[in-house]
Amino acid sequence: MTATTPTTATRRELTGWYLYDWANSAFITTVVTVFLGPFLTAITERAAGCEDCHVRPLGIPIPAGSYYPYLVSLSALLMVVVLPIVGAVADRTAHKKRLLGAFAYLGAAATIAMAAVTGDRYLLGGTLFLIANLAYGASVVVYYSFLPQLAGPDDRDRVSSVGWAIGYLGGGLLLVLNLIALQVVFDDAETAARLSIVSAGIWWALFTLLPMLWLQDRPPVGHVTGATTLTRGFRQLAHTLRNMRAYPLTLLFLAAYLIYNDGIQTVIALASQFGSQELELSQDVLVLTVLIVQFLAFGGALLLGAIAHRIGAWKTILGSLILWTGVIIAAFWLPVGQAAPFMLLGAVIGLVLGGSQALSRSLFSQMIPPGREAEYFSFYEISDKGTSWIGPLLFGLIFQLTSSYRAGIVSLLVFFIAGFALLLAVPVRRAIIAAGNQPPRVL
Repeated sequence: MTATTPTTATRRELTGWYLYDWANSAFITTVVTVFLGPFLTAITERAAGCEDCHVRPLGIPIPAGSYYPYLVSLSALLMVVVLPIVGAVADRTAHKKRLLGAFAYLGAAATIAMAAVTGDRYLLGGTLFLIANLAYGASVVVYYSFLPQLAGPDDRDRVSSVGWAIGYLGGGLLLVLNLIALQVVFDDAETAARLSIVSAGIWWALFTLLPMLWLQDRPPVGHVTGATTLTRGFRQLAHTLRNMRAYPLTLLFLAAYLIYNDGIQTVIALASQFGSQELELSQDVLVLTVLIVQFLAFGGALLLGAIAHRIGAWKTILGSLILWTGVIIAAFWLPVGQAAPFMLLGAVIGLVLGGSQALSRSLFSQMIPPGREAEYFSFYEISDKGTSWIGPLLFGLIFQLTSSYRAGIVSLLVFFIAGFALLLAVPVRRAIIAAGNQPPRVL
């Protein structure tokens, strides 16, 4: 049996795998998507002394409005260095589940520590975000690597879609609780945002307990006598980098995913900042919109998973990218101060968001050479988060040059158009066979 031959996964183990998506989605939804952008921007503006002034971390002048997008870019660049090493180590250790837990609890601890980000402590907030986001990315590499071991080729789209849907449901539930607190308990929006961020860390830590109990470790791919796990990881990383050229079609898919997902991640990370700064919408409108996205993404992931069962994941993803292009065009024309059009656009995003991500994950899992799940998913996660610095960087630069968030948002069109064209060129069935796997019945 190879390392990617699915063992008989019990319902309990599958539930444990699903629930890590439930646990970590609170960080992306509550922290990255909703609260941290406006919260940290306000802290940075206070430190700068005015809205249009500059702060100077490490002596570098940065406009207060560009600080958070630049942080997102920096954290992504750090992932380029760290995540491949994490993947190589994960495939060479017999304690993959412990590795998942270590990164999850590091990220949760950094998120909870955001309680100390008060006054003008924008540097502390930025540092904690870098730690939390890097730990999140590392934990996801390990988490994704379980998927080929839990589901066969014909079940993988369904399992991936269910996991993603449950993640959106969990993230949405925490946002409901935060929305209630924002409306009923707190008069100070900044305090509400800070405590909502902390709540995401607590949620992440609490619900990670169940995957730690129910997931099962698999034997490592191999063993190198006389070497530590970390040393074996570095050796295997070097081997993977040399041999990835043997799978050019897998690399072509990764390139396509890198491009179109960069656009998706930029929309997720900066939507709240666009809504608050450009459209002048209140925090409760932003939270309610993301709630709409979350709960529709639950159904959207399952819907696109069902469509993929009929026409294949590749065609379904291509269709979702056409819808993403329409979303960006519509966002440019959103009126200032009107909540309804912003919420309606959020509903469209919800329908395509979860499905496009879940199906990309399951489709890539078919193209991984047997026994190298975490290694290849580390490069996938780099494409997911680690190289998603281009979009935020472009967004930040366009804002710095034009002082217009609308100009920044329309610049993202290039990612969806180019990503569609490149994905269209991938011969998916050939890529799966070339990696040594059996293609599913429908592609």
